[in-house]
Amino acid sequence: MPMNLAHRVLCRSSSWNRSAEREFVPWTLEHVELGDHVLEIGPGFCATTRVLVDIAPRLTAVEIDLDSAARLQRIHGEAVEVVCGDATALDLPDDSYSAAVCFTMLHHVPDAVLQDRLFSEAYRVLRPGGVFAGSDSRVSLRMRMLHIGDTYVPVDPARLPDRLRRAGYEDVHVDSTARRFRFRARKPA
Repeated sequence: MPMNLAHRVLCRSSSWNRSAEREFVPWTLEHVELGDHVLEIGPGFCATTRVLVDIAPRLTAVEIDLDSAARLQRIHGEAVEVVCGDATALDLPDDSYSAAVCFTMLHHVPDAVLQDRLFSEAYRVLRPGGVFAGSDSRVSLRMRMLHIGDTYVPVDPARLPDRLRRAGYEDVHVDSTARRFRFRARKPA
């Protein structure tokens, strides 16, 4: 389902870009070694990609929305390999990435079964020892209001460790604040 107008305006704003650069991307990646080839899942309006392109030696971004994928390609050119595709059925080779990351997008995946499939697909394309890390917003009235007319399937951070372990991950860590949570997990070496 497409994002509503208020949501699109927020995600294109300079304040959102600053928040990605100064707050939630650094916080999410605080204890994460990205390695040499990073897969970003669901970059949307590019705020997180702008940060990653400066810290990842090689970056691939998979985006389901055709217009967003085209925007990513226009903005980043050859600095980012952009793949227009569905993260629940990645058309990418097994064991290819040192890290997979996603930021504030899991709640846009239409149901828990597809979210779990995304976790499994990230696991499949990670190299042995690779890390999967991400963050998302906690449930709140503000988030519910922002998503009127949008897909909004919040992830419960208390249940996330078990979901990631079922996908095969180990060394699972989830940290929460009042507004957001972050996670990291590793594919066994």
